[in-house]
Amino acid sequence: MQAAQRFDVRVYYEDTDAAGIVYYANYLRFAERARTEVLRAGGIDQSHMLENTGVGFVVRKCSADFLKPAKLDDLLTIHTRLADIGRVSVLMHQAICRGDETLVKLDVKLGVVDRELTITAIPPQVKDVLHKLFNR
Repeated sequence: MQAAQRFDVRVYYEDTDAAGIVYYANYLRFAERARTEVLRAGGIDQSHMLENTGVGFVVRKCSADFLKPAKLDDLLTIHTRLADIGRVSVLMHQAICRGDETLVKLDVKLGVVDRELTITAIPPQVKDVLHKLFNR
């Protein structure tokens, strides 16, 4: 089984709705932070990637399965796995967990675009980092 990257986040009051549970859109924010930190762990700063290579990631498609709610003060762990890497896109599976409980499952397809927002190839150095981070 391939390696997963982990990122922890605490649920704050601002993340919750009137019932004290995490507002559904905030799970997408948590997942985005986790993906960003995965890249950062591999030495890829997305602002520098855009500046130096002229390309950046955009979310092309996202599906989420909300299984159980997270609540105020919960410590969540986002597990990120690389499912597929193509010429112009990356598919990641993410699970947002509280301890051993899976609360949300996400499949996120990222496209790579240039400064004009035209689909373009993933730079080889970015592919190399992703392969190393996920032991592929």
